[in-house]
Amino acid sequence: MSNLELYEKLADRFDTGQVVGAPKTKSLLKILMLLFNPEEAEIALTFPFKNTLLEEAEKLYPEKGEKLEGVLDGMAKGGTLFRDTKPGVGKRYRLLPSLVGWAETPIWHGRETQQAKELAPLWRDYRKEGWSAEMARGMPLMRVIPVETSLKDESGILPFDAIEPFVEASSFRSVAHCPCRLLAKYNDQGCDYSTENCLHFGSMGRYMVEHGLAREISKEETLQILKKADDEGLVHIIDNIEGHMHTICNCCGCCCAFLQPINDKWGLNILSYSNYLASVDVDECTACGTCEDRCPVNAIEVVDDLSKVDIAVCLGCGICVPGCDSDAIKLIQREETKPPPQAVEFIEARLK
Repeated sequence: MSNLELYEKLADRFDTGQVVGAPKTKSLLKILMLLFNPEEAEIALTFPFKNTLLEEAEKLYPEKGEKLEGVLDGMAKGGTLFRDTKPGVGKRYRLLPSLVGWAETPIWHGRETQQAKELAPLWRDYRKEGWSAEMARGMPLMRVIPVETSLKDESGILPFDAIEPFVEASSFRSVAHCPCRLLAKYNDQGCDYSTENCLHFGSMGRYMVEHGLAREISKEETLQILKKADDEGLVHIIDNIEGHMHTICNCCGCCCAFLQPINDKWGLNILSYSNYLASVDVDECTACGTCEDRCPVNAIEVVDDLSKVDIAVCLGCGICVPGCDSDAIKLIQREETKPPPQAVEFIEARLK
């Protein structure tokens, strides 16, 4: 088969049976050509998305012989295969999907490589061509977690919205650079927010550290990064599955793949909003405009000398609260609160 046919088949593979697919467009084909050489693309056509021991992989590709391990390790280093080593068992590999996967792996390390610069305009175009719509398909992919200090007048944060207990319980923590802000920067559209605040936990975090995509951090540094994100006005966004917090994105409204479609009014809803809303104390509000400036989705506007919240747009992130010197704004629980879906429910709703 021709190279074009090879990458078209690979695009179809990534768009089938996935929580987040990859609709086939011209930009996607160019992305795949940058990420997979022809030999790697042929392997990826049939490599399992589940953990596969090296011995099992050797049976799938007997023609590769002793060369196979080196090819698979190269793909793991390049960010298209996940690899770990299980004690007493050996190396395990699995093909990474688009998200969490090769949409981020070439960027997480934070280095302005030639590959990253070539990928940047392709990802910008691909979002518009279909990838943002794919992320918005069906059940929301991610959910907003409120800044806990913004709930000062509440009895407490709902258990499934609490970040700190999860961070403390995590066995492995890592931090990488934000792919969204760096891709925007490489397209000369970036912002001034910090980038080293993309948090990953567990086996994915360990894989990222082992392959130079992130660095290991302590519990204390993790909490410091989250505090800095609060101060900057970045939104905490996590997996939309109860009991799962494998990733914490700290997102800006200008570059984020989850927030930008809201601000650009693409009519796409990738996020499940938090169980809270911003509420203004009309007696305390001085109409200074700080909350309006900090809101990442333009849900707050100063009208007639009073900050007003558009509850249809408000994420419930709480970013507005720390910046209010007059303590005139806080988060309150929405009339109806609900926990995120269980893993089985989420996967069944999202699988293509």
